[in-house]
Amino acid sequence: MTHKFTAADLAIKTLGPCRIDSPLLPLIDRRRRTFHNVDEQDRVLFDDRHSAFRENSLNVEDHPSFEPAGPRRKIFFDPSKTRAAIVTCGGLCPGSNDVIRSLVLELNKSYGVSKVYGFCNGYQGFIAKYQRPVLDLTPASVTGINELGGTILGTSRGEQDPEEIVDCMEKMSINMLFVIGGDGTLRGAHRISQVIAERGGKIAVIGIPKTIDNDIMFIDQSFGFQTAFGEATRAIRSAHVEAQASPNGIGLVKLMGRHSGFIACYASLAMSDTNFVLIPEVPFQLEGERGFLNILRKRIERRDHAVIVVAEGAGQNFFEETDNGTDASGNAKFRDIGVFLKEQITSYFASVGMECNLKYIDPSYEIRSVPANPFDSVYAIRLAHNAVHAAMSGRTEMVVGRWHSRFVHVPIPIAVKERYRVDTSGDLWTCVLEATGQPAEFC
Repeated sequence: MTHKFTAADLAIKTLGPCRIDSPLLPLIDRRRRTFHNVDEQDRVLFDDRHSAFRENSLNVEDHPSFEPAGPRRKIFFDPSKTRAAIVTCGGLCPGSNDVIRSLVLELNKSYGVSKVYGFCNGYQGFIAKYQRPVLDLTPASVTGINELGGTILGTSRGEQDPEEIVDCMEKMSINMLFVIGGDGTLRGAHRISQVIAERGGKIAVIGIPKTIDNDIMFIDQSFGFQTAFGEATRAIRSAHVEAQASPNGIGLVKLMGRHSGFIACYASLAMSDTNFVLIPEVPFQLEGERGFLNILRKRIERRDHAVIVVAEGAGQNFFEETDNGTDASGNAKFRDIGVFLKEQITSYFASVGMECNLKYIDPSYEIRSVPANPFDSVYAIRLAHNAVHAAMSGRTEMVVGRWHSRFVHVPIPIAVKERYRVDTSGDLWTCVLEATGQPAEFC
């Protein structure tokens, strides 16, 4: 652990004292011996290694820690007078509909909140000029949506004026906003919560982190990630079949992962026929005795086929440092490393007089648009329930996630401070190197 935080850095903001008995209280009391009732004095340690205490000479009370998620005995909002809003932003991700459905059911069935709005097409849904519809979300209207890919609310990218967003929520008397999205979306949620605070408002802003890249910090795993790398293995399997079917066959698969190579790593481990994994965290060279192309050629000479998996953000150092523009979310547009590698490999084998039959597969949009698998469906439900518990108790400017297998509250500024990346000295990357047999670096 290299991150340095104080206990105050991980404190969660609240809208005020909780004075209302939770509607869940009878259930908690009746099933006290089996139902997990949150001990609000308890904490989930940021760094649970024994060495962390020894190195920092801290008492457990002073050690950075997260607030545990879950139902509270007292809540801030009166359910009968509460109005909630849900919005989904950014790229598609398996499990978004599971989260929407579970938010609606938990608000309605468990807490008795009858008014839940769905804002369509991301933050655009709050802005008058876009004229996006606002949906009344009820248990009946969300029936079966968990079996569908995508999001019934639609999505969009790009910043919108947080002042206008808060204006809209105030006019509609909305008390809590659930934001389902990734890094850029959560930054937008942070700005929205700041505007609310500046106005002295009492609107809870709760994030449910969504990114199939799995690159949000201090979240063990984002929902949809297991589904994504599971689907990615299908593409790798196809690439392997294609590679074996032709002389000097090469299967090249490009997977999502702009800054983090988690999907490429996990999918390659799940489909153990992968021979090379290229990720953004590990720069590589093409030329030279120890370069990628020469190592690939030796593999072909030895085994007659090879499977390569590359994350979309890998190898950007091969392109000229010219401004390639940004997308609607302000992210730098990456060059297509998959097409580039395909051309480089084909040209190289032609230059050394070797036959090469390369098949290129890019399943990115297929991966992110499928329904969630059973694990991610359950995980999405649990995230949604804990998000509702947090909002009803007046927590705000936070995301709900899982840390050391416990559901916790993470302040949004901490969650978006930097991206979660593959630790190239850690056990995951070591396992990839062992499974593929590739060199630790191509240089």
